Amino acid sequence: MTAELTAQVCVVGGGPAGLALAVELAKRSVSVVVLEQSGHFNRSFRGESVSPDSVWLLDRLGLLGRLDGTYAQVHHLEILDSGSAVLNVDFSDFPYPHPYPVELPQPALLSALADVGREHSGFTLRQSATAVGLLREQGESGPVTGVRARTPDGEIVVRADLTVAADGRFSKVREMSGLAYEKQPLDRDVIWLRLPFPEEWDSHTYRIRIRGGEHGLFIPTHPDSVRVGLNIAKGGLRDLRAQGLSALHEKLDRLAPELSASVRKEVQAWSDTSMLDIFTTVVPRWSMPGLVLMGDAAHTLTPILGQGVNHAIIDAVTLAPLVEEAMADGGGADALTRACEQFQQSREEAVRLSRALQLRQERLFALDGRLGGLTRRSLYRIVNGNRALQQRVLARAYFQVQEPGPTVAQRIVQQPASHN
Repeated sequence: MTAELTAQVCVVGGGPAGLALAVELAKRSVSVVVLEQSGHFNRSFRGESVSPDSVWLLDRLGLLGRLDGTYAQVHHLEILDSGSAVLNVDFSDFPYPHPYPVELPQPALLSALADVGREHSGFTLRQSATAVGLLREQGESGPVTGVRARTPDGEIVVRADLTVAADGRFSKVREMSGLAYEKQPLDRDVIWLRLPFPEEWDSHTYRIRIRGGEHGLFIPTHPDSVRVGLNIAKGGLRDLRAQGLSALHEKLDRLAPELSASVRKEVQAWSDTSMLDIFTTVVPRWSMPGLVLMGDAAHTLTPILGQGVNHAIIDAVTLAPLVEEAMADGGGADALTRACEQFQQSREEAVRLSRALQLRQERLFALDGRLGGLTRRSLYRIVNGNRALQQRVLARAYFQVQEPGPTVAQRIVQQPASHN
């Protein structure tokens, strides 16, 4: 017998977007069921970079205090090109209440969100629940009225006034809905690995290293490691594997010799790495009657400048009050449809700007040859030498929601544990 649940909103996907939305809805007395495919929150290399705006939002949502001791605060951004510093950013120079990004492992964030959600009677989280079909009122072309999901205990049906696809960059709900989208591959993929934090680095700096057409991201990760993202040509993993692990080790040697010894010790098989297919997704329409996309399902971005979690959380706090208002007005399906359309209208310009900034950075990173390298270094040095220009460029990525004002965030200084 198929079990059945009923809620005003069914959220498919229990990542940062889905859980943040569910918490915001539950706080507004909107009943919500979250369906999450995984049975746990133990995710690696998944959206650990949280931008200053999202840190500010987490503080406003009452979550930041719950996360004390689980994250690393970032104070600087440094870009080295061919061994020379071309850009140095001090986030304390930015005149905002929360100027610092943080590195926050997703298990801690998701667990905190789930705990807050469970404090509200209208919140239900079902893990190990995989969406397998959409319920429709009038056949395949009718309004969406809920979701069918597969669980270890059998199939369940969730009937809802609104279904929200928050199931990520490979969204199954987006596919099942038939909403059109365009996947735009970039020229590279990224290999992720995690290494012990080197003693000679401070643990509060984002590092980007560039040499020729190669680049890597080096991200301090709580509590005592560094997350490394190495670029490779699109679809180039097979060729790299054919050259052997030594090719990966040597790529890291060229970019960050400080990590040469640890990468040979820690990465002794390809299973010690993770590959991310880099692409963006453009979705002309984020909604249809009874259904709306959000987060990566609506607008997949790249890892540059850590925009995925940022836009997911901003989506959540934007969509929740619109849904609450539509339901409070008693306007029914039409009011919800208008609310979802308003949600897209209010968010897509910010997403467009972030995507454009990321693509410009991708093109700069990929410049090769003597002229290409000289052009890139010159551009970064121009930005580095003009504080107003530097702040204007980075504010487009990091400060889309906060208003300028006195800093309220406490500056947290810590060093990773020794590996001796």
